[in-house]
Amino acid sequence: MIEFKSAGYSYGGKALFGGVDLDLASGSFHFLTGPSGVGKSTLLKLCYGELRPTEGNVTLFGKDLHHMDRDELAAARRRIGVVHQDCQFLDHLPLDENIGLPLAVAERGVLKDESNLKELIAWVGLSQRANALPPELSGGERQRAALARAVIMSPDVILADEPTGNVDWEMSQRLLRLLVELNRMGKTILVATHDLQLIRAAKTQVQARVLRISDRQLQLAGADL
Repeated sequence: MIEFKSAGYSYGGKALFGGVDLDLASGSFHFLTGPSGVGKSTLLKLCYGELRPTEGNVTLFGKDLHHMDRDELAAARRRIGVVHQDCQFLDHLPLDENIGLPLAVAERGVLKDESNLKELIAWVGLSQRANALPPELSGGERQRAALARAVIMSPDVILADEPTGNVDWEMSQRLLRLLVELNRMGKTILVATHDLQLIRAAKTQVQARVLRISDRQLQLAGADL
């Protein structure tokens, strides 16, 4: 699906990380951890082509990111759902229309997929909030809505950047269960988080590989995590 070969990224003359070898195989589940500022979000951006590596190679679905043109990159991104840390929505649109925006952008139309949209909103437990405006939503509701929007196009890969950073433990567990369910449906999952308690809880539910960025290197985390 997504593969790094000796990949690295530098910004302003400073190397965030380098020499990264990583294979996000089909149906795998990965956690990416490490303290703030070490490059977790940057690595995720390399995974969906918002950034390109300054050294080495990143391939998306068998194509080298360095050599992909705009259309090829757009096609690859349609196969990747991203749950961003800041959960941006259009405040003047109700929740269901915000979740359905990727369908409209892809010119598939929300009305054409209305039954699937309703089913997805129910799956994340937001049926009663479908007509609410984003400012009316709680942090947990916004995160579940962000996850629904990320998966509405049935992507092969789901990337989540600190998806539980602004919610309580109960909501963190609910979001984790949704991600685990997606993985059991065959989706490849990569979650960037500094929440070690969440990772420990996940290990009881799914076979997940835990990676840590440390000293500008990506390493497999120890069993004592």
